[in-house]
Amino acid sequence: MTPEQVAAASKPLVLELGEAFSRCPGTLRRARLLGISGWAFYITGRAGALGDVRAETVAAALGFIAPDAVADGWDGAARTVRPVEVAAANLVECCRWGAQHLDDAPAVTRLVALVERTVDAADASGMPLFAAWRAMPVPDRSPGARLAVGLLLLREHFAGAHLLAVRASGMNPLEAVLAGPEGEAGAAACGWPPPYPPVGPLVRRRLWAEAVTDRLASAAFRALAPGEGEELLDLLSAARLHLRRPVPAG
Repeated sequence: MTPEQVAAASKPLVLELGEAFSRCPGTLRRARLLGISGWAFYITGRAGALGDVRAETVAAALGFIAPDAVADGWDGAARTVRPVEVAAANLVECCRWGAQHLDDAPAVTRLVALVERTVDAADASGMPLFAAWRAMPVPDRSPGARLAVGLLLLREHFAGAHLLAVRASGMNPLEAVLAGPEGEAGAAACGWPPPYPPVGPLVRRRLWAEAVTDRLASAAFRALAPGEGEELLDLLSAARLHLRRPVPAG
């Protein structure tokens, strides 16, 4: 497989696995412990790695979330706790979840090595969130924690590449969300109010942007030797199956 093929095939796996920790009840409880809403924790937990910046800067970095919705979460959290503290708490939760759920994933040590090599090789140009997260120290060095953080970083790398690709396609972020699989429901979830523009003319641009996303992200996967791309995909798929396995009662 070429690096671009590996990027395209791994993208849905990375997007799913890289955000799985954020849906954990333990992660959501951290918001209450900090005294902020779940939305404020999501926005600031993800963008707080940027430091004490304005909400407009956060909206530009996140891209696909409506600026007013970003400001609600960012400014709401900032009245209680510094953004970098929320990001640090989010990272702790990511590590906790990873240690709990991924430490016993198939060939976890090998998967960590492949993911971390890819993350280290990624070009952060034009991807401030990815760069900020990659610079944050990881508080837990267990295999599961490292894997969870590596997947979070790869997810931010794909997200940053997609934002660049969307703008290069001539679409704005709202149009890209509308042309995506969730359509108007996705736009509403991201805080964009109706009325919405027609989707039909945007679909071809969205497909082009997806291809460019894979091309931009593929540079990171060039760090893998021949055959390691397929191995990475196999291990990511195994990790997803591991997370989906039934939990024994009792």
